[in-house]
Amino acid sequence: PRPGPPPPEALALLRRRAERLRAAPSDAAEDASLLWAAEFSLGEDTYAIALDALRAAVPLRLVTPVPLSAPHVIGILRWQGQMITAMSLAAMLDASGWRLDPAVLLVVDPGWGALTALDCEQIPKPTAYPRARVEEARATTDGPVLPLLLPGEPRRRVQLIDLKRLLDRRRAEGRRDG
Repeated sequence: PRPGPPPPEALALLRRRAERLRAAPSDAAEDASLLWAAEFSLGEDTYAIALDALRAAVPLRLVTPVPLSAPHVIGILRWQGQMITAMSLAAMLDASGWRLDPAVLLVVDPGWGALTALDCEQIPKPTAYPRARVEEARATTDGPVLPLLLPGEPRRRVQLIDLKRLLDRRRAEGRRDG
């Protein structure tokens, strides 16, 4: 027996998806003007990391605690045959804390090849930001967090994390302390 036609709701959903795909920008110049990022909440604030630095999202339960480690170190985990340090993002940013207990680790490459994992409440969602706003924010701060005020109603504030700056700062602190 052949299956019947799809229900009207399914057809409507497929039509909406097709319309969205047709309307999606395919212009390479327009894509170059955007920075794709993984956006998530940390407490009451919205944070993001560049999507090209994100390698995976894995369950937090994979972490093995490390006794007597630095306060920002949660532990270690094995991912694709590599030992990776898992760190508390809230502790590294001196943020007020999570609304929910973190359940996910974001495996990231800060740019020098050594992977690191950062805790997160949930799997982040992909979002695009105007690259010009990102470069303006990068030029106005030396810190690891770039404040972005995004257009729209209501205006949104997102804290874009520069992983290189954040983790370079931690590596430098570790060399001074050790």
